[in-house]
Amino acid sequence: MELKRVVVTGLGAITPLGNTLSETWEGLINGKSGAGPITHFDASNFKTQFACEVKGFDPKEIMDRKEARKCDRYTLLGITAAKEAIADSNIENSTVNKDRVGVIFASGIGGIQTFEDEARGYNEERGPRFNPFFIPKMISDIAAGHISMMYGYRGPNFTTVSACASSTNAISDAFNYIRLGKADAIITGGSEAAIAIVGVGGFNAMNALSIRNDSPETASRPFSASRDGFVMGEGGACLVLEEMDHALARGAKIYAEVAGTGMSADAYHLTASHPDGLGAKLVMRNALEDAGMKPEEIDYINVHGTSTPVGDPSEVKAIKEVFGEHAYNLNISSTKSMTGHLLGAAGALEMIACVMAIQEGIIPPTINHEEGDDDPDIDYKMNFTFNKAQKREINAALSNTFGFGGHNACAIVKKFVK
Repeated sequence: MELKRVVVTGLGAITPLGNTLSETWEGLINGKSGAGPITHFDASNFKTQFACEVKGFDPKEIMDRKEARKCDRYTLLGITAAKEAIADSNIENSTVNKDRVGVIFASGIGGIQTFEDEARGYNEERGPRFNPFFIPKMISDIAAGHISMMYGYRGPNFTTVSACASSTNAISDAFNYIRLGKADAIITGGSEAAIAIVGVGGFNAMNALSIRNDSPETASRPFSASRDGFVMGEGGACLVLEEMDHALARGAKIYAEVAGTGMSADAYHLTASHPDGLGAKLVMRNALEDAGMKPEEIDYINVHGTSTPVGDPSEVKAIKEVFGEHAYNLNISSTKSMTGHLLGAAGALEMIACVMAIQEGIIPPTINHEEGDDDPDIDYKMNFTFNKAQKREINAALSNTFGFGGHNACAIVKKFVK
């Protein structure tokens, strides 16, 4: 069976850097931090009192107030990103078979704020009185459901949940459904809104979050010696993936081609990555094999790079082993240094960063780097693109995402050549 080619025809994002794709990209290439004091709740008693929040978001801009009340924030952010991507692709103004347009949209945690609100509202004396929309607001698949219902897309419709790898897994599934001929186009990506009492409190209990409360904007500092944990972010990111001939037939704008994807497991620890990067090495090799590409053909890696003491060195070690001497010719950057960690939405946002880097010929930086690390696995002869964006022609880019539970997912995009 001959596999179909899959291209990217639409992009959308709402992030801590801006409420549109253009605002987000502008923030990325200018090294802007989205971090600041938490406003969603009173965090004064928490070890971590800051995060990368989406700012100035009004759900009324995307739907009726009554309908918006039926949605958790993570769903609203996902719908917002999807609406922009769908409009960008112009697929709604085309004659398409909606039976063959799907939605595969991820969330690592789902409606945690809704769960918190309902659980806190429970009172044993009055009995179990819950909002009838509690379950439909909370479940992790509902953003995908809302997007399909808004547009009448009746193709494959589901959610992938693999912690911080969730939306890269969604992209991988969408890619495979299209290239196997099971769909013409799929709206894919992810959204997350876990900056809530139980979200921040839970990650604090694990000592996973930075506690640099005196300087939130510099707290996410991948590959720096003083890194002390990740910074939580929120938002939504969406791509329209489409079968190449389908896209060309309707005159769609094509940003890039999805070349291949990979998956693996660390099979090692609940939350820590393997110190030797075993799963990370395997997932990158799987993606390269799937794409039919050699390591030397990759120009840029958007790394998982969460700013944790254990995770950063193991990923660099894996890159050096997979790419060999070519590791020193690559540009490497962690956009989480600016956006924070969007958890289940991180992979989709970072894939968009790869697509835009190919389009614009510019690598977004890893900001907040001040001092090197004496860890031998972090080799500063490699080009981490510290603190300032770098112009470069990029023919192919790779995005890494690794999740709690040892879930690893990787995707490769390249310049589109007909």
